[in-house]
Amino acid sequence: MTPCRPPVRRAPTVSGRSLRGVQALAGVFVATVIAGCAQPVAAQDNWWEGITGFGTPDFSGRRASLERTPPKQDVVNDLRPNEVPWRSDEMLIAMEKAIETYHQIVNSGGWRPIPGNRMLRPGDDDDRVPFLRRRLMATGELPRNANATSHSFDHALEQAVVRYQERNGLRATGRVDQSTLAALNISADERLQQLRLNQGRILELVQQPPEERYVLVNVPAYQLEAVDRFQTVLRHRVIVGRNGRDTPTLKTNIRALNFFPHWRVPDSIARLDVFPLLVKEPEYLDKEKIRVLQGNFNGQELDPRSIDWSQADHNVIKLRQDPGPQNALGLVRIDMANEHGVYMHDTPLKPLFQQRARAFSAGCVRVQDVFELVEWLARQEPGWENPGQVQAVLDMGQPVDVKLTRPVPVYFAYITAWAEPDGRIEFRPDIYRRDGSAMFAEVHDPDAPPIPSGGLAP
Repeated sequence: MTPCRPPVRRAPTVSGRSLRGVQALAGVFVATVIAGCAQPVAAQDNWWEGITGFGTPDFSGRRASLERTPPKQDVVNDLRPNEVPWRSDEMLIAMEKAIETYHQIVNSGGWRPIPGNRMLRPGDDDDRVPFLRRRLMATGELPRNANATSHSFDHALEQAVVRYQERNGLRATGRVDQSTLAALNISADERLQQLRLNQGRILELVQQPPEERYVLVNVPAYQLEAVDRFQTVLRHRVIVGRNGRDTPTLKTNIRALNFFPHWRVPDSIARLDVFPLLVKEPEYLDKEKIRVLQGNFNGQELDPRSIDWSQADHNVIKLRQDPGPQNALGLVRIDMANEHGVYMHDTPLKPLFQQRARAFSAGCVRVQDVFELVEWLARQEPGWENPGQVQAVLDMGQPVDVKLTRPVPVYFAYITAWAEPDGRIEFRPDIYRRDGSAMFAEVHDPDAPPIPSGGLAP
């Protein structure tokens, strides 16, 4: 896959040279929080008339892609197209404009919820379709001059639903399923609060000391960006921790690259996942090339057939997976110091990157096309300037550890709402319930394939 290398255009810096603007926005953010939420008035039809720039469709860069890729194919295309980093003054300025827009929406009455809970599909003729039409007019996915009273779920409305789903991190089917209906019925007031909360999260990132190079993972957006001199040079889809095995927010340094790593199965995964599986599938160890060791990861190898897995003690029995393509870490681990024991890595389960909701791991971050990122991380190390060096190590097929003499900062952030510099406002499901109950969403995909037993991975 070709890496995201956008045209060279330096985004506004996040260094001390521009902190004056950041500090001004900090005052705005604090004042906004203190002021509280604007009190909504009764919702009225066509309330958006007169709000500049709102209720108008934003088709730039979208109509052509919809024509090339019909909604039913649902090709995952969820990486941000803009080269501006999340951690930038320009992002904060766009957020301030989005908050002002939502203030106007709330003060104008917000939007009405769509009644009922049945799915709405293209071709339907349904009393609830006018509610859907007005709701999508409110946020610009459907033009304000569209027919707001028609009961017909036509092709234009289907495309508007796809645009809404794309802007909300949902599976782009053109159908109003349970996940889409739940997102549509989050009130304008709650969305305003979500924007304010995430403005604070972005502000906190911007106020960190500036770095020449860094990596940022936005967990609920399921994507990673690599930033060099304030310019995004790479973007990757990622898989993050499932609910209950949350990927933590953190800031640390990437300190090493481990090619052809062993996977030392963490005690938590052994106890909660692997031991119970072995009661039913004792052949799993052979299939996945996992060794059973006594006491520690360098201990004496045990015969797994001699162990009663229903009574296994993770303090006594350790599991270690051999390097290779079947390894849960794939062919490379990106090591980083942190108290949570998480890191980034390759994965043998690459089809999972084609899911739009990608919370499948036990807390670590799996990176699509990870070797592009590895090349970028290693580029400043002596002997690794040649882009072909990573491939040469892979061709050798032997474990190699590369300690970074210039560690690269990495952030795991939790940003569920942001505004692009072109004014488009994006939301993502609150997968870990950190924004409040109204924004929490479990994204159900009835067409997603089951995760194989090899999915017991970090």
